[in-house]
Amino acid sequence: MNPASIAENVTPLILTYNEAPNIERTLQHLTWAKEIVVIDSYSNDETLEILHSYPQLQVFQKKFDTHATQWNYGLEQVKSQWVLSLDADYIVTDELMAEIEVLPIDSKINGYFVRFKYCVFGKPLRGTILPPRQILFRKKKAIYIDDGHTQLLQVTGKSATLSGYINHDDRKSLSRWLWAQDRYMVIEVKKLLETPVNELGLGDKIRKKKLFAPFIVLFYCLIVKGGILDGWAGLYYAYQRMLAEILLSIRLIEEEKTVDSSLTQVDE
Repeated sequence: MNPASIAENVTPLILTYNEAPNIERTLQHLTWAKEIVVIDSYSNDETLEILHSYPQLQVFQKKFDTHATQWNYGLEQVKSQWVLSLDADYIVTDELMAEIEVLPIDSKINGYFVRFKYCVFGKPLRGTILPPRQILFRKKKAIYIDDGHTQLLQVTGKSATLSGYINHDDRKSLSRWLWAQDRYMVIEVKKLLETPVNELGLGDKIRKKKLFAPFIVLFYCLIVKGGILDGWAGLYYAYQRMLAEILLSIRLIEEEKTVDSSLTQVDE
């Protein structure tokens, strides 16, 4: 690696909680890193055992509060100038790593966006609804803020987009996925109901329609994004995203009816 490149001055930062089905594959693509920082939310599966088998890992445990506070705590543990923030099911492809290796450390760019390819049991799909995410950035120029069930990274200064991809390859069980999605949707409902309509993006405005959103997502994944050409993997992903939107719609209806019922009782 060029010592004047970002690759020689970057620390991968990963959040984990019961990620035994995923974390090994992610770490296998990070063996180039001098140090990796992991913030674990007290996993009770084999995650910690896997983590401790990699000598360059620094593992810190912190009870989960929100994604933003967890990520910002992680930033405090990073000693390098640059950070590569990764979920535990993100695979850094060889093409992306080759691109990072030649990025000059003295550039005026403070952050880089990377696009994703969603994988179903290891098979990358043609399209995904995941937007590009700014995962490579100068530590001193960045901070995380909460955004619904997830987080947003705010980077001061100029940003650019890399041509390489991250493979998003989540292989946790369906029951674990459903558990996580239900937790996420409770937070998303709060965001949708408390944010003024004029501040919502088009996607969130569609989600508030409840009845139509799941079918729009199904059409978008299969037709617009070409998932139908990916065979069973494309169908799996489309149905998965549709199910997530159905859960959100049910949660929205539940919350709205609960509020209406409370108002009616107050009026009486």
